[in-house]
Amino acid sequence: MQDNQKIFLDSNIVIYAYCNNSVDKQQKAKKLFVEKEITISTQVLQETANTLYRKFKADFHTICSLLEECVDNVSMLHVNTGKTVFQACKIAEKYQYSFYDSLIIASALEAECQILYSEDMQHNQFVEGKLKIINPFL
Repeated sequence: MQDNQKIFLDSNIVIYAYCNNSVDKQQKAKKLFVEKEITISTQVLQETANTLYRKFKADFHTICSLLEECVDNVSMLHVNTGKTVFQACKIAEKYQYSFYDSLIIASALEAECQILYSEDMQHNQFVEGKLKIINPFL
């Protein structure tokens, strides 16, 4: 990665960093947190909390602690706005991603990130000529 690139992490990357059900993926996800310019969004926090509660049966005290640690370890927390939602609709229509994946992409674009790490989206796709999607587990 180039030193000046800003990186956005999808919720699946954050979840792997905090869950040890796949040690290889956990190690790779944790390494991404040490990059210089990491951004996540409020949506990433929401999806992470929901997954930790529903799938991993974590209690909310633990979830809150993990989310606080996550926020402390990123450079920027992007807050989604109405503009983000409208941009997500355009992205969903143009690129055929789900609305929620498009919302992640819209957030990454608004935060001026050059790389979006996600396990769930098309590897090596460029969005709007500005954002490259990378699956770090390939």
